[in-house]
Amino acid sequence: MKFTAAQIAGILEGTVEGNPEVQVSKLAKIEEGTSGSLTFLANPKYTSYLYTTKASIAIVNTDFELENKIDTTLIRVEDAYKSFSKLLEYYNQVKLNKLGIEQPSYISESATYGEGLYLGAFSYLGDNVKIGNNVKIYPNAYVGDNVTIGDNCVLFSGAKVYSECIIGDSVYIHSGAIVGADGFGFTPNEKGEYSKVPQTGNVIIEDYVDIGAGTTIDRATLGSTVIREGVKLDNQIQIAHNVEIGAHTAIAAQTGIAGSTKIGKHCLIGGQVGIVGHITIGDRVRIQAQSGIGRNIKDDEVLQGSPALNYGDYNKSYVHFKNLPKIVQTVNQLDKKINQ
Repeated sequence: MKFTAAQIAGILEGTVEGNPEVQVSKLAKIEEGTSGSLTFLANPKYTSYLYTTKASIAIVNTDFELENKIDTTLIRVEDAYKSFSKLLEYYNQVKLNKLGIEQPSYISESATYGEGLYLGAFSYLGDNVKIGNNVKIYPNAYVGDNVTIGDNCVLFSGAKVYSECIIGDSVYIHSGAIVGADGFGFTPNEKGEYSKVPQTGNVIIEDYVDIGAGTTIDRATLGSTVIREGVKLDNQIQIAHNVEIGAHTAIAAQTGIAGSTKIGKHCLIGGQVGIVGHITIGDRVRIQAQSGIGRNIKDDEVLQGSPALNYGDYNKSYVHFKNLPKIVQTVNQLDKKINQ
């Protein structure tokens, strides 16, 4: 895809300084720009690169003043960083705007879908599936029976949505993610053998949720596992049966959340955090990476450690952890003096 400086300026509501017909077909960092690429300058630390870059077009702030002559065409905007982000979003929409049904693929006779569907090769839509408008389902994706998917959703290659699950609008499910697998439910008998507890619930994912590659969200034993509006999940996260995650919470990679735990709104959870089951975590809680959460957490707490402590208490305690050998040596010396 090629765009002229004039076209880009129109998208960004900016002004062109230089050749309005110069074309670009790729994006680049300013220090790595080559002919035919588009870049931007937002951080003053990178200003020197504007005079050496080979990029054909650069987006700069309206008030930026040139100190030397350049060959690059400029597009001046109010905020170069925000404008470049807007352009990335536009570029992504154009790139992902595939249409049509590729073959071979399978669509059940009872499945329905709206306008603008893209269904990649080797994908599967089960019985009674209902899909909204402008949904993109990439090759090798699976959508089980009785699944509902809203408008403007994207299921990337290899994503799996098991039966009965409900997906809202504008949800992105990345490759290898699994929504609706059985929860980890087993009961032991007197011999220590395990019998499976049927997992008869589903998963409900509300609007504007992003689910990273390789993340798994288990269906509920009864009722629903619920991911609320605007939640952002990184890659390789495990969310167990009957968990509920509040609106606009963000969770980093390799975190595991055990069954029936409730997490509040606007929480930030770092990578490799372990959270036990059947607890409640309040709103706006921040949990540092590799922490272990084994108790209920009130609103606005900041935690670190395993088991997790208050963030400030943990940092104070860590000073003593590092000095523990010296402290022990001092105690031993005092003990000897006392007992002489």
